[in-house]
Amino acid sequence: MVRVKPFAALRPPKNIVTEVAAPPYDVLNSQEAKAMAGEKSLLHITKPEIDFDPILQDHDPEVYDRAVENFRRWREAGWLKRDPKPCYYVYAQTMAGRTQYGLVLCAHADDYAKGIIKKHELTRRDKEDDRMIHVRNQNANIEPVFFAYKDNAALNEIVSRVASGKPEYDFIDENNFGHRFWVLDDDADIAAVTQHFTQEVPAFYVADGHHRTAAAARVCEEKRAQNPHHDGTEEYNWFMAVCFPSSQLKIIDYNRVVKDLNGLGNDAFLKAIAQDFEVSSTDEPSPSGLHNFSMYLAGKWYSLTAKPGRYDDTDPIGVLDVDILSRLVLDRILGIKDLRTDKRIDFVGGIRGLGELVRRVDSGEMAVAFALYPVSMEQLENIADSGNIMPPKTTWFEPKLRSGLAIHTLD
Repeated sequence: MVRVKPFAALRPPKNIVTEVAAPPYDVLNSQEAKAMAGEKSLLHITKPEIDFDPILQDHDPEVYDRAVENFRRWREAGWLKRDPKPCYYVYAQTMAGRTQYGLVLCAHADDYAKGIIKKHELTRRDKEDDRMIHVRNQNANIEPVFFAYKDNAALNEIVSRVASGKPEYDFIDENNFGHRFWVLDDDADIAAVTQHFTQEVPAFYVADGHHRTAAAARVCEEKRAQNPHHDGTEEYNWFMAVCFPSSQLKIIDYNRVVKDLNGLGNDAFLKAIAQDFEVSSTDEPSPSGLHNFSMYLAGKWYSLTAKPGRYDDTDPIGVLDVDILSRLVLDRILGIKDLRTDKRIDFVGGIRGLGELVRRVDSGEMAVAFALYPVSMEQLENIADSGNIMPPKTTWFEPKLRSGLAIHTLD
């Protein structure tokens, strides 16, 4: 079973929460972050390259140092204050009339090493290193990771009861997504949450934040090695996560755009695709279901339906549309072998809409775009449970967690 514990969060006073809270570090580029960041914004801590003119590279040593300095200043200014006791927190997000309720807690680094915290994507060492430096230098988890767990009725009841009260924070962000936040500080409820997780929840599934999870586990290993008196009770054994019941989560599409057709003309490209797909023009660019794709090429939308025998619905990987597209089009026809490193391909989260695919092709930046039917939480869990790994950029979760509502320090 998973291990969890409450923690005494650093949080902004409620009257300035909207000034402090910010999108995650990897949602905005540096220019966008600089334009958005007000005086108190957490972006000065998570993307401190914006404090320099001109903007520095985010891995510059001066940037890491500025992050530490800003974190110290935010605490001294009272823009981040510590709760008086360890608590759990309930965090609700609302998007397009759908609300998901998560518990903010500390998960144990050993659970990641043991596979109790289950991943479904590979990580890149350079991105792990970057997040590890941030955690190490700040001695804190500034931003949470995003976990899912299989529904638990007792936990749902506690969360529902807490969420029926007045929230500590309640605001709408720039995307018109709602964010509400409650402090779960009743001792009996705290004990019950801990008990239900540690006795009844067999695993966490990393939904978003694979690099932050891996980095947190590496910082724990590093601190253990440096501490001759390590006994397992230290705060650095834990890291911050927001955990949602799987049934409340919805994965949206994660689409692909490619710069060129690998030397093929449009007609030759369409002919090559027709070997493995039923191809037809369409006025409806959204994929109709599993194994159906939409493709935008030379100002037209096409429907592509994988032919029988080109996939394996009994295999947790072979059933995935991202795998079908990667094998039969990106690799076989377009010569893209490694989705993580090839510069000819880019990925567009479905939150940006299919119009973004049209824009990038019509602008001449890209030659072709593919819209995919989103994977399900069941598929994600099946892959993680089987120890398999999804192709890169398979899942896109919305809404994103707002950073700055709670911070976990490692001391």
